[in-house]
Amino acid sequence: MAENEAGSPSPTRASGRGWRRLRLAAGALAAGLVAASPWWGPPLLSRLAFFHVRQIEFEGVRYGRVSEFVARLNVDTLQSVWQPLPPLAARVREHPLVAEVIVERKLPGTLVVQITEREPVALAPIEGRLEPVDGTRQVLPIDPARAPLDLPVVAAPDSALVRFLAGLRQSAPALYARVVTAEPVGQEEFRLALGTVRVRTRADVTVARFRDILPVEADLIRLRQSVAELDLRFRDQVIAR
Repeated sequence: MAENEAGSPSPTRASGRGWRRLRLAAGALAAGLVAASPWWGPPLLSRLAFFHVRQIEFEGVRYGRVSEFVARLNVDTLQSVWQPLPPLAARVREHPLVAEVIVERKLPGTLVVQITEREPVALAPIEGRLEPVDGTRQVLPIDPARAPLDLPVVAAPDSALVRFLAGLRQSAPALYARVVTAEPVGQEEFRLALGTVRVRTRADVTVARFRDILPVEADLIRLRQSVAELDLRFRDQVIAR
């Protein structure tokens, strides 16, 4: 801070800072008063340069490119934070990685974009390449060079299989993390490789039923017995081979 000859703060700099603080306080007060009106407040505020968009903050982005979300948002510094927000959210939601999005204002000049991304659950062969897919078989445009993916490989993007993997990932993440490969066998079965252990199940297997392998594995470890395959295809049984 500049000082005058007497050693006290420069009145020019001090008054300048005080004026900026006063403008910010006045702007915030005006925003609060005018925005309280449900219909004429935001249109009036949107005409003020004080509320032009100066910054955009993104939250929840892990796999996507912020630059792509900015392009879909299509907002520039001549636009106001008081413009309608649902159209902005709708444009970002069209991105194939986005499951849900919420756009909020942070006055005086910031838009906050909260993104929920689709989660990849497997790598599936798509047109000769392994591509990440979510639990609905949606192909996700994730660059593995930017976001390395440690996912099970499925032999085919079977809808029931990827849906099961999505449920396993959500409800039993430690068990899901062990899945190396998974494949449908005909219309009735799945075959999954958990490290060196192969698991055979019916295609309608639930996560709760799949968890039945855990106490069996624990017993086999306690008895110091190795196993190559666990079979869940028979009701209320886990057969170890």
